Amino acid sequence: MTRKDTPPPRTANDEADVLRGFLDYLRVSIASKVEGAAEPQARASMVPSGTSLLGVLNHLAAVESATFLGEKVGDWQATFRPDPQDSVADVVARYRATVDRANKALDACTDLGAPLPRPGRPGSSPSVRWALTHMIEETGRHAGHADILRELIDGATGR
Repeated sequence: MTRKDTPPPRTANDEADVLRGFLDYLRVSIASKVEGAAEPQARASMVPSGTSLLGVLNHLAAVESATFLGEKVGDWQATFRPDPQDSVADVVARYRATVDRANKALDACTDLGAPLPRPGRPGSSPSVRWALTHMIEETGRHAGHADILRELIDGATGR
């Protein structure tokens, strides 16, 4: 099964638009890689590290929450294990809802060099620029993992 291969986004020349455009492109890409994957294969580890397709997206939801919304994560390894009762649709919906909340928080950030507002988190915050760049690399890296895991599950390829 081959999914449509979508090219990278054409964004405005503004730095914030470029960064957010690429991040949103990767967010849509990884959610679509997980969406529709069969249970229980999406939950099963397909590689020696124990990583699963559903676990990768669950982890990214936690990273989005921590980075843009200031939520605390006590055990990062645990974020790779979705709750047993969560379906593929549940994890995809939670990821998309987290992205929507993160985008609303980012909409209020007009200065990429300013500290990222993260209520409830003590200490200094990274700049908005750093946070966007980090999420691009984090999401891109895990999208690559998701490519391989989805292909092992059902042969689906493409963005």
